[in-house]
Amino acid sequence: MKLKLDIVKNRFIFLALSAILLTPGIIAMIYSTVTYPTHTPLKVGIDYTGGTTLQYGVKQDVTNEKLSSVRDDLQKGGIDNPYLQIININSQDTDLKSILSIRTKFIDEKSTDQEIITNIVSKDFEGASLVQVDSVGPTLGSELFKNSMIALSLALLGIVAYLTFRFQFNYALAAILGLVHDTIFVLGVFSILGLFYNVQIDALFVTAVLTVIGFSVHDTIVVFDRVRENLKYYGKKMSFGEIMNSSINQTLARSINTSVTTLITLLALYFLGGVTTRDFVLAMILGIFIGTYSSIFFCSTLIDIWEDKKNSSAPAIAG
Repeated sequence: MKLKLDIVKNRFIFLALSAILLTPGIIAMIYSTVTYPTHTPLKVGIDYTGGTTLQYGVKQDVTNEKLSSVRDDLQKGGIDNPYLQIININSQDTDLKSILSIRTKFIDEKSTDQEIITNIVSKDFEGASLVQVDSVGPTLGSELFKNSMIALSLALLGIVAYLTFRFQFNYALAAILGLVHDTIFVLGVFSILGLFYNVQIDALFVTAVLTVIGFSVHDTIVVFDRVRENLKYYGKKMSFGEIMNSSINQTLARSINTSVTTLITLLALYFLGGVTTRDFVLAMILGIFIGTYSSIFFCSTLIDIWEDKKNSSAPAIAG
């Protein structure tokens, strides 16, 4: 087997690089937990804190530039972090062309925020009318957050069980540490974005994290599967480090090609798609990037380190 890339030789360099990638995000999450009123490591949106959605019927076509202008007007009017979305109407039974959906913090009966929003929308869109108001209380938001964490935990437990059954527990542990590595990186970046750019996470963000976990573990399993196959044929001829290097090189082109084609699609969605899905797509981009890195440079080095320690601690057989 021809060796092209020596991962094992530089394994501690890659572990140090992982530490460099994760440290700023960890610091940001600790700082956010201490300073945010919600005491969460990321700035959470109204899906988790509760909020109000107002829908206005408008008779004009709404462009992305117009949507950005309305968002700026709302923020200048004192509406904190409004989330705007356009729903197109194709029915011939109404003269309305679009529904403008605005999500913001929970509006109670004493607040004047709804009146402020209505006045701004009416000024920007002639003849706009309020057609629906929905509110999610803080209690329901807290329940949704708890369910999201349960879903994330069950996904991790299922992956551990499958990998332990398919390979060995140390392989499963390495894969889980890789998933934790990837998740902390994505969460850390969004924590930093929340501190500097007021980026908030919602239920769609949790969906992105779960998708990233599935993609990352799939990439890791491909490498581990090749290691297991090579151990059968070359276990007595080569050291474990040599087998690990060869296995990574055999799957390297496949891993990179899969990730690059996925990233091309995601980048197109990020730059050409709507504003409402941009944070979701960004989380996917970050996750695919770090997941490819961890499968090749992080999880494999952990396995090699454990195998080295196991072999060095094994008693020598007397000749």
